[in-house]
Amino acid sequence: MKVPTARLRALNAAPLRPDGRYVVYWMVAARRASHSFALDRAIGLARELARPLVVLEALRAGYPHASDRLHRFVLQGMAEQAAAFARARVVYHPYVEARAGDGRGLLEALAAEACAVVTDDFPTFFLPRMLAAAGARLAVRLEAVDGNGLLPVAAATRVFPTAHAFRRFLQSELPEHLTASPSPHPFRGQPLPEAPPLPPELLRRWPAATPALLAGDAAHLARLPIDHAVPPSPIPGGTRAARAALRRFVEERLARYARDRNHPDLDAGSGLSPWLHFGHLSAHEVFRAVAEAERWTPARLGARPRGQREGWWGTSPSAEAFLDQLVTWRELGFNMAAKREDHAAYGSLPGWARATLAKHAADPRPAVYGRAALEEARTGDPLWNAAQRQLRGEGRIHGYLRMLWGKKILEWSRSPEEALETAVALNDRWALDGRDPCSYAGILWCFGRYDRPWGPERPVFGTVRYMTSANTARKLRLARYLARWGEDRAPAEPRAGPEPRG
Repeated sequence: MKVPTARLRALNAAPLRPDGRYVVYWMVAARRASHSFALDRAIGLARELARPLVVLEALRAGYPHASDRLHRFVLQGMAEQAAAFARARVVYHPYVEARAGDGRGLLEALAAEACAVVTDDFPTFFLPRMLAAAGARLAVRLEAVDGNGLLPVAAATRVFPTAHAFRRFLQSELPEHLTASPSPHPFRGQPLPEAPPLPPELLRRWPAATPALLAGDAAHLARLPIDHAVPPSPIPGGTRAARAALRRFVEERLARYARDRNHPDLDAGSGLSPWLHFGHLSAHEVFRAVAEAERWTPARLGARPRGQREGWWGTSPSAEAFLDQLVTWRELGFNMAAKREDHAAYGSLPGWARATLAKHAADPRPAVYGRAALEEARTGDPLWNAAQRQLRGEGRIHGYLRMLWGKKILEWSRSPEEALETAVALNDRWALDGRDPCSYAGILWCFGRYDRPWGPERPVFGTVRYMTSANTARKLRLARYLARWGEDRAPAEPRAGPEPRG
């Protein structure tokens, strides 16, 4: 249960209070009841101090892009947490704001009698600002625990410009961290003292969410001040659904991942990103499932790290390819997000990419579409429209097509800056795995991040890597995908090309 010190970060200088009534775990990112370093830390402190554990999981109404889709996904996880913590004799308080700002003061009220407060470290969206503000307000120790990936974010002291550079660092540093994993059964062993009920006055002001609300009941969602134009996804939230998806992937798709993952019709991707984003599934649990399927041990790691994509893990080619996505590319996004506050902004692109895009900013575009036409999938490109329609319908886009999706937004926008704003806004609003370091990394890759200049120099793109729908359609198996997500409305008329800047 001991959490590595590299994963702990103090958010204030306030003391731990051994005479407090309980330890509080403020669950904000690792929304699960196992495989969580933050939960392990909170339980460890509670056992050390012989105090009960109180878990607060709150859902705000006023966060950017709050919608029926995002709320229901989180609420389905909260319903599972309620059952899991009840079995563990832990007081769990699921609070859902009825109006933006209603939850203000709840954390301070709980912390007033706490020995300490433990929370999750997460390096993007509004969470860093929220945690910093909480640290300044609380009069008791507030610790953030990094459970984001296999390598602690703090292990890297700089931003890595390419996947190769990060992979080389990772291969050197990761082996010593692979033996430290969050507990799959954190409540086994020494029982925690039973927590008393929360004070009636606290529950009157901040009542626990009802079972109907936790179930994501449509009538209850309709009463909340959130975006009702973004409907719930057919993909269910919660750890139970996440583990079922993980099992299906390992048993049915992992063996053909390297060969088939880019083909939408062959459906060989993991599809795990929504649950990883909302913390219903841990990267450590995913890694463990793949390692067990491969009968892998650390003894199979390559002896000389050189940054290679294949061969270092010592697994099958498909497992190597998947682990490169789960570990290298995913944690590369967390590296940038943790080190640069502007990681989702245009100015964070490498200098060569900004220079070449600026050189071609006034080039005529083949078409220019407004954000509404793009959001409604009303372009003249059937394949792009299908990808956008999948985003609206499911809350995700097939991995390979997501690259084309971003590239075409760049091609169809008046400026590269406008293109990035549009891509981020559409993804943050509609994607279950939006508002995430990996999503921002993937979108900015379309504009040159983690890449190199590519020739020949082209209109609009300059030397940023170019993709076309025609080439993509020739390379991929798409018949079933297009049959499901193909055209169902007339395309919008493109606007005039970009006005020269001067």
